[in-house]
Amino acid sequence: MVKRRRFSFFDDDFERMIERMMEEMTRGFEDFDELERRAREGKSFVRGFSITIGPDGKPIIQEFGDKPQMTPKGLEEKREPLVDIINEKKNIKIIAELPGVRKEDIDLNATEKSLEIKVDAPERKYYKKLELPAKIKPETADAKYNNGVLEVTIEKIEPSKEDEKKKRINIK
Repeated sequence: MVKRRRFSFFDDDFERMIERMMEEMTRGFEDFDELERRAREGKSFVRGFSITIGPDGKPIIQEFGDKPQMTPKGLEEKREPLVDIINEKKNIKIIAELPGVRKEDIDLNATEKSLEIKVDAPERKYYKKLELPAKIKPETADAKYNNGVLEVTIEKIEPSKEDEKKKRINIK
């Protein structure tokens, strides 16, 4: 009898990581009464992950969605937006889904190594700090927001030893 080897696109470590992420995503919302209460209050529940294949051929996993956290002020609910980072030849392009907010509510800040996206509106709260794949020139940032999608394009720089400087980015 010939034994067949199980074929999987992903290796065992990756599959265990997916199982762990699924457990984490459902932790805290296992009680359907809690989900029903949130729905009656008009609060949505979004939680998920996206998988893309990086330039090295390995999967890149990003979580997004609601991430309630206990703070001294009580339960704080911020949604982590779904974000794509596109590493182009001369630029880095960041595309983030931020539905239900006005562009005036979006606060963007960049350093040479990171981009911070923050929305603190009464209707929705989003937060994500992105570590970028290359150093950038924050002063060259161009940001556009249309139909719930934020697109930020920033020029790359050659590595330098200058101190990081935070620069606010205006949205058109």
